Amino acid sequence: MNSISLAVVDSHPITIEGLAQLFAAQDTCHIVAKGSTSQDALAIAEQIKPALMVLDLAAPGCSLGTISEIASKYPDIKIIAFTAASGIDYAVSALEAGARGYVPKSCGLDEIFSAAKAVAAGDIYISQNFASGVITALKNASVRKIAMQALKLSNREDQIIQLLLVGKTNKEIASRLGITEKTVKHYMTVLMQKLSARNRVEVVIAAQKLKHGSLGLQIKTSSQPISLN
Repeated sequence: MNSISLAVVDSHPITIEGLAQLFAAQDTCHIVAKGSTSQDALAIAEQIKPALMVLDLAAPGCSLGTISEIASKYPDIKIIAFTAASGIDYAVSALEAGARGYVPKSCGLDEIFSAAKAVAAGDIYISQNFASGVITALKNASVRKIAMQALKLSNREDQIIQLLLVGKTNKEIASRLGITEKTVKHYMTVLMQKLSARNRVEVVIAAQKLKHGSLGLQIKTSSQPISLN
C-alpha cells in the first residue's frame, strides 16, 4: 500500500505520538495532522483533508456528531473510530454515524495496521472480537450488508459450519473432513470467537441467522485477513 495521509485525533498525547511512530515505522501512512478534540478533527478535515483519520471517541466534544459531519461534508476522508470503550453500542453508533472502521485501543499493532489498510482501500473494518454482535445490532441495512464480511470464514471453517447445520457431531465432522476430533474442537473455539457464541448450540444459531435468517445474507468464505466490502 502506498503511503497515505493520516490524521490522528486523540485526547491523549502519548497515544498520538505512539501511533505516529508506529505508522512511520511501517511506512504505510504519513501523519499530516494531529489534534486532541472534536473541533480539531473538523478543522483538520476542512483545511487538510487527509485520506484517513483515526478519531478517539472520547475526544472532547461530540465525536459522533463530528464523524457524521465529516462523513457528510468530506466523504473522501475515511474515519477509524479508535477508543478504549469496546462495547457493541459504541461501535454501532460510530459506524452508523459514518465511521469506516472501529478498533478498540486494546487491539494489537497488526490490527490497527490492518484496519488502516482495509479502510484506505474503501472497505469497512470491525474488530473481529465483537464483529458478529455489531452486525446483528446495526440498524442501517446498507452498513450491515458491507459489515457482514467482517465474518469471513476460512474454507475449513465454512465446511464445519455446513456440517453443524445438518446436525453432525464432532466425531462425524472429523471423519467427513479427514481431520482429528481435537482439530474440530479447535475450529469450534475459533468459530465461537468469530460468532460471539458461548457454546456449540449458539454457534449453530448464529450460523443459521447469518446464512438464512433476518440478515438475509451469505457468510463469505476467505482465508484472507478480515476486511469489509
